[in-house]
Amino acid sequence: MPKKLYETELAALQARLVDMQAWVQSSGARIVVIFEGRDAAGKGSTIKRVSEYLNPRVTRIVALPTPTEREKTQWYFQRYIPHLPAAGEIVLMDRSWYNRAGVEHVMGYCSNAEYHRFLHQAPIFERMLVEDGILLLKYWFSVSDVEQEKRFRSRNDDPMRRWKLSPNDVLSITKWEDYSRAKDTMFVHTDIPEARWFEVDNEDKRRGRVNMMAHLLSQVPYHQVERPAIAIPERPASGGYERPPREQQNYVPDYAAELIAHAHRKG
Repeated sequence: MPKKLYETELAALQARLVDMQAWVQSSGARIVVIFEGRDAAGKGSTIKRVSEYLNPRVTRIVALPTPTEREKTQWYFQRYIPHLPAAGEIVLMDRSWYNRAGVEHVMGYCSNAEYHRFLHQAPIFERMLVEDGILLLKYWFSVSDVEQEKRFRSRNDDPMRRWKLSPNDVLSITKWEDYSRAKDTMFVHTDIPEARWFEVDNEDKRRGRVNMMAHLLSQVPYHQVERPAIAIPERPASGGYERPPREQQNYVPDYAAELIAHAHRKG
């Protein structure tokens, strides 16, 4: 997708997401958006664009770490429940309870009994959420094996993004077909009428992002909400306050001045 067209459409979609958020606040709606998919499929970068201009007090990103020893003894869905939205909130899940159907199953981090119990319980759990009024949207981000490996190598060569690459991520190259089978089985059991799976072809990240964001907006029955105008008052006349001398304040060093001076010397 051409960069200029992408940037224009992205800005328009982000403005509509701000309008959607205003409706969520005023209506008391509750929305959960699940981002799942292959490693390096672009889930995180899409979440970043979705949330970029949204109020973090209203729209939260949930990316849970590895469960603690205590959490491992709980009902599997229990650790996710505290992160569900209250009225007027949106939750964006960077991976979710579907870890059990994917990485945990493929890598052997759960037993077969736990895995099959999850496939049985997940639709029941999600129907309960929907019946209670939560709008649940589930997105699966797809990418080819060639593009995935390309992104892994790019991360590995970039010190600013190397933290995104874990040993489990790299192993997904050798377990490509295992993950494919796990995804297919997961869809069979959990693609239910109340909470369908929507696939995002994210081979082209720009195209994938705008496709996902446009679809998200089409699934939420929002409308424009009139927001009260805020009048910025005139600044009152000084009441005699005098600021303490600047030299008495503990300012951070002017690093920018050093950069500017260095640039002038080089120029």
